[in-house]
Amino acid sequence: MSSIAIKENLVYTRTPLMTEKVLSFCPGCGHGVVHRVIMEVIEEMGLQDKTIGVAPVGCAVLAYEFMNVDMQEAAHGRAPALGTAIKRLNPDKTVFTYQGDGDLAAIGTAETFHACNRGENIVMFFVNNGIYGMTGGQMAPTSLEGMKTATSPYGRDVSTMGHPLKITELLAQLPGTYMVARHSVHTPANVRKFKKAVRKAFENQLEKKGTSLLEIVSNCNSGWKMTPTDANKWMEEHMFAEFPLGDIKMDGQLVQK
Repeated sequence: MSSIAIKENLVYTRTPLMTEKVLSFCPGCGHGVVHRVIMEVIEEMGLQDKTIGVAPVGCAVLAYEFMNVDMQEAAHGRAPALGTAIKRLNPDKTVFTYQGDGDLAAIGTAETFHACNRGENIVMFFVNNGIYGMTGGQMAPTSLEGMKTATSPYGRDVSTMGHPLKITELLAQLPGTYMVARHSVHTPANVRKFKKAVRKAFENQLEKKGTSLLEIVSNCNSGWKMTPTDANKWMEEHMFAEFPLGDIKMDGQLVQK
């Protein structure tokens, strides 16, 4: 028997910027993938000792348990305001917020719009699953027309409940936003596209370009009451029609479609 040791050819290892704590998100949820990608980019860019993340209320609040960088918890919807303060007091730090649709597009609408309008030099991650996930599956501003939720059991009626809010397109109109894009992480190809966008967003911040906002359309199989496989299929057939993937604003200019 040969005593020569064979070195293992590793093709993937867990980034040390993800803690060893087991993810507590529902099986099939996109949050865990988004977490991993953000942390991988921060590690690859060597920003781990300079990064401060802000996570508010909702499923997003769990980020500080899994992201092994400095994290600050914010009140519900107030992550952009807190991120603004942190960045202005520590301009040499890399600052990002991590928010859901109920947080960013509902209770935090004012903070979101004003931070983007001012062009605060931060990165904002916006996970849109069209529902309030943690608090019981209530209708969110992004819930689709006809979508059944805990507070719209017969489906969202736009005549009384309003239309789904395309807040990302609205934010792209503001002069302070430099990069606005919409992605997903439900396939390897989409994950690769999202990772490139994350790196670009952090590069924008290092270059003091203003606000970069990345929306991630995800599922909520628990809130939608579907299996993970069915939830991804439903997302492709329905969510993407209302919230199409792609670049909305790049280098400060709206992308013509």
